Amino acid sequence: MDTKDLSLLATQVRRDIIRMVSAAASGHPGGSLGAADLMVVLYFHTLKHNPATFTMKGEGQDVFYLSNGHVSPVWYSVLARSGYFPVPELATFRMLDSRLQGHPTPAKGLPGVRVASGSLGQGLSCAIGHALGKKLDGDENLVYVMMGDGETEEGQVWEAAMFAAGKKVDNLIAIVDWNNQQIDGSCEEVMSLGDYPAKWKAFGWEVLQMDGHNIPEIIATLDKAKSLTGNGKPVIILMKTDMGRGVDFMCGTNEWHGKAPNKEQTERALAQLPETVGDY
Repeated sequence: MDTKDLSLLATQVRRDIIRMVSAAASGHPGGSLGAADLMVVLYFHTLKHNPATFTMKGEGQDVFYLSNGHVSPVWYSVLARSGYFPVPELATFRMLDSRLQGHPTPAKGLPGVRVASGSLGQGLSCAIGHALGKKLDGDENLVYVMMGDGETEEGQVWEAAMFAAGKKVDNLIAIVDWNNQQIDGSCEEVMSLGDYPAKWKAFGWEVLQMDGHNIPEIIATLDKAKSLTGNGKPVIILMKTDMGRGVDFMCGTNEWHGKAPNKEQTERALAQLPETVGDY
């Protein structure tokens, strides 16, 4: 897909997010909206993957882990629209017995999901384990993981970061959604991240930064990250985004971290996100 098509799809994904969270009257729209551009580029441009041959082990394919599992709406939308399950199933988000639970889980066999996530701080460790498994199998494909910036206040993240560098897990690309917002306020208010790039560099990682809403820049940065793999260091991309991107009254605030819009707010949001490739 070219950049125009990717942008149009990202708008549709944002529309899916609003509709899913509104219908369920529950969910996390803010971070989901902010990560839409990245997730579309990953699944429709960068990842080497085939929904038709999905396996938990992911032999011969790139694999992706979502550590900040509360942004499941964006992941479900992209998984469905890339062929992992029927797009109309998005209408079951957060319903009883649905495969699309509020936080992703493989319990009901949802293709694309390999571990339960949403207990923050664990996804990087899972991704490192899978990356080491690929090395043992001689599989040259890559492992990707996305985390939230507030999530990296968890100690387990830094244990994993130290392990990955120390064990030269160089088939791993981590991405942090660096929107400086978390459920209780800004990251600066809750626990300052300090010199964030310098911290990751000090832990022995290759560090890149990008604008998470500039699709050509996302493509170029992911390509750069791939070129840095295999050189003895894990790679991390610090991605600057706006929580709530695409909806003016949700953008740039933690207020919509985990709150569903009412009917009037849903209508206002959808008016800003025109249908581009077809609603479910």
